[in-house]
Amino acid sequence: MARRNLTDEPDEPGDPKPLVPGQGARTAQGGRLLFRDYAFVDWVTQGYIALAGLLVAVLHGSSVPHRELLVAVHVAALPVIHLLIRSARLRPQCRVLDFLRSFYPVLLYLGFYSEIGMIDHMLFPGFLDPFFIRLDARIFGVQPSLFLMAAIPYRPLSELLYASYFSYYVMIAGIGLALYLRNRRQFLHFLSVVTFTFCCCYLLFDLFPVMGPRIFYEQVPGYSLPADLHPAVVPAVPEAVAGGPFFLLMGWIYRTFETGGAAFPSAHVAIALATLWFSFRYLRPIRWLHLVVVVLLCLSTVYCRYHYAVDVAGGILVAALLVPLGSRLFELHLAR
Repeated sequence: MARRNLTDEPDEPGDPKPLVPGQGARTAQGGRLLFRDYAFVDWVTQGYIALAGLLVAVLHGSSVPHRELLVAVHVAALPVIHLLIRSARLRPQCRVLDFLRSFYPVLLYLGFYSEIGMIDHMLFPGFLDPFFIRLDARIFGVQPSLFLMAAIPYRPLSELLYASYFSYYVMIAGIGLALYLRNRRQFLHFLSVVTFTFCCCYLLFDLFPVMGPRIFYEQVPGYSLPADLHPAVVPAVPEAVAGGPFFLLMGWIYRTFETGGAAFPSAHVAIALATLWFSFRYLRPIRWLHLVVVVLLCLSTVYCRYHYAVDVAGGILVAALLVPLGSRLFELHLAR
């Protein structure tokens, strides 16, 4: 028996309705036939690629290095992904195509994230951090991202929080893989909502660059904070914190993969909450443990000096808006 394509999974056991609209009578309608195998996640991914490429082409000014090459990559990615989707339909027995068809949006997350640092000054030549620094100070009276670690410099606490920050990657991969093995429709639901949330966050990062507390510690070529916002003494990482295994692991990840300008809203918080939503919906035995880890992750974003406190609030707001919206759009797409 041929292996079932991801988009062939029924809505519920015994329900023969395909996940991808455009099949049946509507497949005979010209343009719809070309995209009949598209799931909601495919439209989101292709839409982000097209929109980001268009923004680079239109708004680039002199801020985007290698603009022509970047636009060409975006243009070329569209038919490549379309070919993958069609090939997976035509060869459902091919496990490699099935895997790539299922997980290609996840494989693109890092590429989308990496390019933010190249294109996030299309509207603003500098960073918008002064606004968020002042907002944090107005709300809390201090800079929580500088104060917390200095006030509570204990290795057990810091390692717990750095491990919680790292758990972000485990949440995405672990929940996704569990649902992939359990139920393809649930996996597609998860993938669609997470990708929708990611792409909306990336679009905000592309247009509104915020570097986060790293700006207190790093020299940014061509940019410096206003003098009144730069602390007279920037607190170093306490000795009790430095050297822990998760501290070192996160340091390597940020040195290797981090890009500037992607602090507000906190995608760590938004995506962690999105994965939590799916635990409560589909993986209920782990939901309370998952909730505890997500709460610790929200605290860690500030304690570990990756985000301003208002970035966390922004991530919560984004998740509250985009997760139910993405889920609703997913369901509407199935019902067409």
